[in-house]
Amino acid sequence: MAPTKAPDSSRRSDRSRRAIHDAALALVAEVGYRRTTIEGIAARAGVGKQTIYRWWPSKAAVLMDAFLDLAGRSAEGAGSGGEAPSDEAAQGIPDTGDLVADLKLVLRATVDELNDPVLEAPTRALTAEGIVDAKLGAEFVHKLLDPQLALYVTRLRAAQEAGDVRADVDPRIALELLIGPLMHRWLLRTLPLTHAYADEIVDYAVGGLAPRP
Repeated sequence: MAPTKAPDSSRRSDRSRRAIHDAALALVAEVGYRRTTIEGIAARAGVGKQTIYRWWPSKAAVLMDAFLDLAGRSAEGAGSGGEAPSDEAAQGIPDTGDLVADLKLVLRATVDELNDPVLEAPTRALTAEGIVDAKLGAEFVHKLLDPQLALYVTRLRAAQEAGDVRADVDPRIALELLIGPLMHRWLLRTLPLTHAYADEIVDYAVGGLAPRP
């Protein structure tokens, strides 16, 4: 009689984690962050509550982990599909020597992420809840936004060294001239979020950052 193969616990754990991630993201998109519960996530994923609590201390931790995992998977898919990867944190902002072209490439990728129906609902839910839940908002900034914003700072400092940006410009403030308008239009849905709009933001911002004659 052939020996019975022992179950692969690591594979089972990976499947359970992915099921929990998918359930959490689906629920927060359907009913919002506040109405999403650990019980609901467990039922949707087909696991027990204790399985979730063994890996995460709270609902916020589950959703943050799920969102980061989703963003990582989306970046991998974009990177293998011929388009420029949309995850700046993984790829870095390009430095071709042309600041305007580099920033347009990155902002266009950001527009694509914000318009992606898979990412949009959980991003909106976590962003909105982070406004009223200071702890969740701080975690969202620390784990997701800060690493991406640091890349803008690095690229803008390189532009300063190359003489493309004034030496007195604060890169941390300058990057908000680029990101702020995108987020304003996306959050409030004032007008369509397009590549053309991203290009105009870069042209306006870089024009103001360039050395004065």
